Amino acid sequence: MAGLSRTLGIFGGFVAVVGAAFYPIYFRPLLLPEEYIVSFLICFLEKEQSINRAGIVQEDIQPAGLKVWSDPFGRK
Repeated sequence: MAGLSRTLGIFGGFVAVVGAAFYPIYFRPLLLPEEYIVSFLICFLEKEQSINRAGIVQEDIQPAGLKVWSDPFGRK
């Protein structure tokens, strides 16, 4: 009987840890959607990025003459 309760305790602990890990990932956005909708819309519209880069000129930061990007695998 002690083996059964130990097994149930270990299994119950595992379920509790998995449940505690899933709460902030899955259940909290379902319970409090207003927090996540606003942040999603801000990220979607890229307002934060435009605010953060407001006074930055790319030519001043990036050295001149660099290739923008090339495919390392040679696809066209």
